[in-house]
Formats: sequence, structure tokens, C-alpha cells
Amino acid sequence: MTDAAPPDAARPAPRDQDDGLLASLAVYLRPRVLIVILLGFSSGLPLALSGATLTIWMAEAKVNLATIGLFALVGVPYNFKFVWAPLVDALDVPLLGRWLGRRRGWLVFTQSLLAVAIVWLGFQDPVLSPWHVALGAFLVACASATQDIVVDAFRVESLETREQAAGMAGYVAAYRVGMLASGAGVVLLVAWFEVLGVPRADVWGYGYLAAALMVAVGLFAALMAKEPEGGPAARPEGNLLKRIGETAVGAFGEFLSRRSAIAILLFVVFFKFCDAFAGVLTGAFVIDIGFDKAAYAGIVKGVGFAAAILGGFAGGLIARALPLVTSLWIAGLLQMASNLVFSWQAWMGVDLGALTLTIIIENFTGAIGTVIFVAYISALCGDRAHTATQYALLTALAAVGRTFLASSAGFVAQETGWMVFFAVTALAALPGLAILAWLQARGHFRELATRGAT
Repeated sequence: MTDAAPPDAARPAPRDQDDGLLASLAVYLRPRVLIVILLGFSSGLPLALSGATLTIWMAEAKVNLATIGLFALVGVPYNFKFVWAPLVDALDVPLLGRWLGRRRGWLVFTQSLLAVAIVWLGFQDPVLSPWHVALGAFLVACASATQDIVVDAFRVESLETREQAAGMAGYVAAYRVGMLASGAGVVLLVAWFEVLGVPRADVWGYGYLAAALMVAVGLFAALMAKEPEGGPAARPEGNLLKRIGETAVGAFGEFLSRRSAIAILLFVVFFKFCDAFAGVLTGAFVIDIGFDKAAYAGIVKGVGFAAAILGGFAGGLIARALPLVTSLWIAGLLQMASNLVFSWQAWMGVDLGALTLTIIIENFTGAIGTVIFVAYISALCGDRAHTATQYALLTALAAVGRTFLASSAGFVAQETGWMVFFAVTALAALPGLAILAWLQARGHFRELATRGAT
């Protein structure tokens, strides 16, 4: 039920062994790295606005749970952004591309579209105009997914090899801060507007307007940045369709030729499904059982943010200390158990102490699962000729659970009630664990270890 993990580069280059501690810290102050960190904030900002924050708004407006659950489908662009990524590589934005360069032109263009889409979404009515809200959320997701494509390319092309690890670390931290700003930040701001006496019909519009203004952080970064040298503009254009086709065929062909390829793909879809299935309605659950927006922002987003950061470090330690298959078993079982804690919360009702414990457990274990799962996906991308393409395709496939499969969550919760619903989401972990056991028995993880050693 944690926020989605941010987009990742395939693998950062290792830091030179002769770099000392001061040199390792100083790299974060280099202009190129600072620009990437600011872009990380801009990339993390939109996700909650078409996801968790939107569900809080809709739950408060008394939109039915089935409709709220279906709104998970507006995240579809994140699943298919690899389809139009070649366009960003091949085409310049008119005028902006000429003035700023290809990457910076696309950055300014997507961020401008993003700000407009956020404002338009914020001034819709989820009760009177649900289709307008859906369209606005979809446009925000489209602009956000395209921004992710551009930022990822800009980061890889801008940073030197020794800067890649620091840039990625700063990017991920800033990404989470952006999600916090558009989640807890916007919800708290809306609550403050209500205290000031702003008409209830307008508070969410002003909250989304404030979020749109935060996009200025990314615009500032894009305008202050330098266009990467040796980027796509300097490469021969060639036949775009032919290049796309050859890359796709090569990436799919290599992966599907592996033993147990279909089972691996199913595992990628189902491993985080129990987390996504419950996560679609976390905000609606907290509001529906009687907590106010301040409790949601302070505990679910604030405390949850800290727990997720700690869980990320814990997941990294587990992944380094234990074999990958053992780490996946630990992560899968923890995710399953953490969903049952929400059933306990439903029984406890409005209890701030219980909610705090529930959110700490869920975010901590969810972050462990995310880090270990990303390590597994990275291990799958061993073919150097297709690493970027396979990584993008696998992460898109992993998001299927969060969008398509989890969209039925509202119907289930509406029929069963919250206690039974979260027990059902825990059972949703079983298919992924069953596939994990099958892959382990087939020697899949021994093969991965052998490939990694060669």
C-alpha cells in the first residue's frame, strides 16, 4: 500500500574505490547532480494528485467506493510509457527544442502541460462531473509519465559515470519528498483552507493550484540545466520505426527464450499485487472509518514517509545479506501479514495509536518488499544489449497489479466490509508466493546467480 516506487535507471555505475568520504559527499553539490535532485522532486509530485490525494477528495465528497476503485485505471499511462518513449528520443518539441535543446525542450513542455492539467483537475467536481475528473486525472498521469521518460534520459546523459550513483540516490529521495508534498502537503493545505473559512466547494481547487505552482521547481531546474552533450540530436536519425521494431523484437525475443519465461512474467505481475490491491483504498479506508484529514496527512503520509525510508534501508540490508530467493520470501510474507494489520485497525476503529502502529508496519514492510523486488527485476535484466528496454517493460508489467487488477478493490470492499476486505487482500499474496515456490524448485534463482557471476 505504499506509494509507487519511482522510475529507476537500470544500474548505477559503482563508485571509484579511491574516493574518500568528503569526495562522496561533495558530489551532491555539483550543479549537474543538484539539477537531477530538483527534477526528482518534480517527477514525484504528480503521482499522488491522480492517486492517493484524489481518492481522499472523492471519499470526502461521498463518491461510492466502486467508483473510487475504478479510478486506479487512470494510472494506465505509467504502464505503457515505453510505447511512446522513442518519440521523445527522436523528435524535438517545436520552438522549445530549437531554443533549449531536445531534452530541455521536452522537460519544459511536459512540465507546462503538467501544471495546466493539475489546475484543470483541481477545479472539477467529483460528484457532478466524475468524467471530467477522470479525464483530468488521466491527463495528469500522461504528462507525468512523459516527464519521467525525459527526466530519466536527461539524468543518464547528463551525469558522469562517477556521479550516477549519487544522482540516483538524490533523485529517489527528492522523488519521495515530491510525493509527500502532493499527498500530505496538499491534504493539510486543504484542511487549513477550511479552517480559514474558504468555501468547501473551492478548497480542493486551491489545494491543486498550490500543487501546480510546485511544478515551478522542475521548470527552474530545466531552465538552469545545460543540454546534455552527445544526446540524441547528435545521432543519425535513421529509420525510427525500424529501430523501434528491432529493439522491441530483440528485447522480447531474448527474454522469452529463457526457461520459465512465462512464470517469471506472472511472478512480476503478482508479487506486489496484495500490496496494490489494498493500497488503492488506504486513503478511503482511513476517512471512511472516521479519521479526519489532519490525521490522514500526519500519520498516513507523515509517519508513513519516515517508516518507508527506514524500510528501504532495511530492504537493502536484507538483499545484501541474504540470497535473493530468501529475501523475496521474507518480503512476500511481510507484505501479506501487514495487510492483516489493517483488518485489526478496522476492528479498533478511530484510535490514533492503533493507526500509527498500522501505518508504521505497513510502510516499513512495503518498502522492504519494493527494494527487494527492484533488486530482482534488475537481476533479470542481464542482457546488456537490451537492459533499458527490458527494465522498462518489466516495471510496466509490475504496475499492472496497481492499475488493472486493483481496480476491482472498491467492489470487493463494498460487498465485504473493511475487516473482510483486508483479509482478502492478504490472500491475494498467495498466487505470487506459489509462483515463487515453483520458480525456486525449477532452479530459476540458481540460474540468475550464475548469470550474475559471469
